[in-house]
Amino acid sequence: MAVHFFKALSDDTRLQTCLLIAEQKELCVCELVCALALSQPKISRHLALLKEAGVLATRRDRQWVYYRIDDTQPQWRQQIIATTLNNQAELIEDALARLQAMDNRPSCCD
Repeated sequence: MAVHFFKALSDDTRLQTCLLIAEQKELCVCELVCALALSQPKISRHLALLKEAGVLATRRDRQWVYYRIDDTQPQWRQQIIATTLNNQAELIEDALARLQAMDNRPSCCD
């Protein structure tokens, strides 16, 4: 449903989370905690809302969960995310810098 999609992306943290994941293809919770400089419970809550809205899909590797843009959602949704990333990349500049500065990436989850 379109309303759930737009409502999920209406929060700054969820929009940044979505754009970071779209840009990086796949991220785990610990990477998002570092990139967004927020607590793990707060990130997890936002991820749950994005997944519930059908924006994100997950892949489990042992105890770790990796998030990616759900490629089974309608094409128009995927296009909105891609267009926003291409035209509003400055929304995630600081978060990307923090993510790239992570020393133990992607082994942070090991």
